[in-house]
Amino acid sequence: MTVAMFGFGFLLVPLYDVFCEITGFAGRTNTSAAVVEEAPDLTREVNIQFVTTVNSYAQFEFSADADSMVVNPGKMYYATFTAKNRSPQDKVAQAVPSVAPNTAAEHFTKIECFCFTSQEFAANEERAMPLQFIVDPDLPDYVDTITLQYTFFDTARVAAN
Repeated sequence: MTVAMFGFGFLLVPLYDVFCEITGFAGRTNTSAAVVEEAPDLTREVNIQFVTTVNSYAQFEFSADADSMVVNPGKMYYATFTAKNRSPQDKVAQAVPSVAPNTAAEHFTKIECFCFTSQEFAANEERAMPLQFIVDPDLPDYVDTITLQYTFFDTARVAAN
């Protein structure tokens, strides 16, 4: 029984990740680069809001260069985020994305994103990090605002806990 409980606890995180990837639950979007052909719907506009937070233990500054942007579904867009390691030591960090509302997550495709891989920062290094994305024209009509939120974590600190 103890071994079964340990095994279940060990498998819970990967099972949750698979569940979220399949259903879009928890606002997760794709986690790998995609190739998308542009077919813009110039008659429709969607407001994209960028929200950034830093895990309380991470010694980083992290922000979007713009708080929001208005996009046409089906057209490729670029946004830039800036992160700074405030520590006198080299650090590795990872941004974890979330999309709201949940119904928009499957219609928000990241082509290039700093969140795909861990980011290595030298001591006190500041860096611009790109995001390239497209909103699927099949986004339900009632969704006129999408909030993309990133939380920035010090991965060395997470691994130590």
